[in-house]
Amino acid sequence: MSNIYRDVNLSQVSESDIGKELKVSGWVENIRDHGGVSFIDLRDMYGVLQVVLRDAALLDGIHKEECICIEGIMEKRDEETYNPKLPTGTIELEAKKITILGKVYQQLPFEVMTSKEVREDVRLKYRYLDLRNEKVKDNILFRSQVISFLRSKMTEMGFVDIQTPILCASSPEGARDYIVPSRKYKGKFYALPQAPQQYKQLLMVSGIDKYFQIAPCFRDEDARADRSPGEFYQLDFEMSFATQEDVFRVGEEVLSATFEKFAPEGYTVTQAPYPVISYKQAMLEFGSDKPDLRNPLRIIDVTDFFQKCTFKPFIGKTVRAIKVHADMSKGFHEKLLKFATSIGMGGLGYLEVKEDLSYKGPIDKFIPDEMKKEFLELAGLEAGDTIFFMADKEEKAAFFAGQIRNELGEKLDLIEKNAYRFCYVNDFPMFERDPETKKIGFTHNPFSMPQGGLEALKTMDPLDILAYQYDIVCNGIELSSGAVRNHDMEIMVKAFEIAGYDEEVLKAKFGALYNAFQFGAPPHAGMAPGVDRMIMLLRNEENIREVIAFPMSGTAQDLMCGAPNEVTEQQLREVHIKVRD
Repeated sequence: MSNIYRDVNLSQVSESDIGKELKVSGWVENIRDHGGVSFIDLRDMYGVLQVVLRDAALLDGIHKEECICIEGIMEKRDEETYNPKLPTGTIELEAKKITILGKVYQQLPFEVMTSKEVREDVRLKYRYLDLRNEKVKDNILFRSQVISFLRSKMTEMGFVDIQTPILCASSPEGARDYIVPSRKYKGKFYALPQAPQQYKQLLMVSGIDKYFQIAPCFRDEDARADRSPGEFYQLDFEMSFATQEDVFRVGEEVLSATFEKFAPEGYTVTQAPYPVISYKQAMLEFGSDKPDLRNPLRIIDVTDFFQKCTFKPFIGKTVRAIKVHADMSKGFHEKLLKFATSIGMGGLGYLEVKEDLSYKGPIDKFIPDEMKKEFLELAGLEAGDTIFFMADKEEKAAFFAGQIRNELGEKLDLIEKNAYRFCYVNDFPMFERDPETKKIGFTHNPFSMPQGGLEALKTMDPLDILAYQYDIVCNGIELSSGAVRNHDMEIMVKAFEIAGYDEEVLKAKFGALYNAFQFGAPPHAGMAPGVDRMIMLLRNEENIREVIAFPMSGTAQDLMCGAPNEVTEQQLREVHIKVRD
């Protein structure tokens, strides 16, 4: 059956079509008038074709970005006009007839070919035009390919694709919910799921052994470069009769396969098994629970050593240090000090190691002579090294050290190029104390199994209890979080009690899980790598909105469709809501 608009798309034309009459359709990317002969660059989703117009009248009324249909004869270009950048660069269509299918009625807000240089709010308002830009469009097509591969890979590994509800019950844990008022039940609300957490656990209770979905998640959070406000997608999966290590193997297999297939040419990908770093080790060696393993620098703890020295700013503080072997000018030290003060540090102490292994620097005189060799060995120092010091309360010292490590890695060009470096971070604390209320609450996922089980909950200081929780981190970006789930009713009740929720609250807020766990729940575990972040990394984009077809702005607005917007009084009445002044 013939198509009234086109015989072929623009990826299907080639030199084999020379001499044929063809009908093609697309958008006018560019118009060039060479005096007597004019040219149109015609673009569709699949490619670009040069069209030559030897009859000037054909160009009448034609504007850039109009949608047109062209009938003509395919011919060979003159050799000197070949365009090696285009697959169609050796051919052109001589136009005989042009029909306007979709007219442009007003001035374009920007040039499509250079839309990535336009202010983001304008791009998002006219996103349908922005998506005509080849680079923007290719990100979205690439996303489709990655998601298709993820689905295929998970199915191949025996996982079943199941969709869980979008309208669900509000949960007291995690980020802010988006709530949806009920028309039928006055004063009651649904919530959009922050993750399919409870539903996937209920699937395990139901006997579904391996579940996955490309799951939409909704959280009322502020935007960041690596976080889209409002909604995001994750490769959510869960397994019954599984341990932490079983989940690790699945995560490694699917992520390694995906990154090896879709990584830019010349990139290397961490081979399984991925390094496993405890939360405690990560905070010490990297100053972050999202370690970037492309940076070779490591942080060491020198607290005990400096408690034996006479440098007062270090005494009674946690002291972290980073050694670097590089030539650094006075100007470099000044810039690094400026950075240190910009993140809240009072200063940045350092020592340089001279050829005779003596020290040069303001802290040298505070280290007793008999202890100088001990410090060389402790820090593994060699001639030409410089070692920097960060001192504060433990949490701040770790943060400062992590920031200085990142800055040194960037400014000294130490970051490994063209690499995706994965690791697991595990053994997160189960509980933490709120700095304001001083109450103990869950650190991350409340449904995680505590290490040591019920015995640990009954006998240990809650702040010392670790959870079977884990993250996957790639190049300093958290790609995934997951956990071995708490499937034991008695353990769950005790864990929530420690976090300040009695059994009645557990029944009320997590009634489905509470009830389901009365009926033979299997051990289960899972995780959920972020699809948007995965694609952002694979495309080397700095902003996550570049890999989402219709993202919200950084201020959580849909500038194109005007959301959030006002609704009518009738709509508000139907859901029993009154807007307060």
